[in-house]
Amino acid sequence: MASKNINVTLKIWRQQNANAKGKMETYNLDNVSTDSSFLEMLDQLNEQLINERQEPVAFDHDCREGICGMCSLYINGRAHGPDTGVTTCQLHMRKFNNGDTIYIEPWRAKAFPVVKDLVVDRSAFDRIQQAGGFVSVNTSGRTIDANTIPIPKSDADKAFEAAACIGCGACVATCKNSSAMLFVGAKVSQYALLPQGKVEAKERVMNMVRQMDEEGFGNCTNTGACEVECPKGISLENIARMNREFMKTMFS
Repeated sequence: MASKNINVTLKIWRQQNANAKGKMETYNLDNVSTDSSFLEMLDQLNEQLINERQEPVAFDHDCREGICGMCSLYINGRAHGPDTGVTTCQLHMRKFNNGDTIYIEPWRAKAFPVVKDLVVDRSAFDRIQQAGGFVSVNTSGRTIDANTIPIPKSDADKAFEAAACIGCGACVATCKNSSAMLFVGAKVSQYALLPQGKVEAKERVMNMVRQMDEEGFGNCTNTGACEVECPKGISLENIARMNREFMKTMFS
């Protein structure tokens, strides 16, 4: 598809800090290449704002390759915008038309407080993972090579699929309950399916679920929006597996 330039109107959430009252601000941006990514479009806007001696819009980004999950934006009512299976940095302006009005907001969740503008604090995810602990390895004597432990291919594939979660938080942002169960389910499944992760399995799921609740995330009501908006296609099966693992701890 040939590149072209479009003009867009941007409605962007501006908030000075976590305690300030935020509001939507309107910006007009012309000559946006349809080949540019959404973040490159925001770069173009910030260049314009700086030239006009205005404060640029704060937004998170890092790899810009769909790997790190930092580019978390709520665009026109959808996490990561009007495309499927992509992060915001992989969204291109060809998905929009000339004259479009684009609404850009931060993740909305109690556990993801706004830091500034479009940046939110997602350290709650870090604390949940830390609560899960580690995989122990007995190093007294000859250590067994992990590659010598036979693992059914179906289990290895499912573990790999769960490990693909990048922790962007789209599942939380799109859930009506701000639930983090898809994220936690993926992290629990990543180890629960493998023999190396079974030693601490009971403590891991109990600690991660407890931390998830303490952070203020909501519960799952099986709406399925999280799976639809997940850029890595993490399956709802992981929530069911987490629930099974948790129930095992209650009756063992």
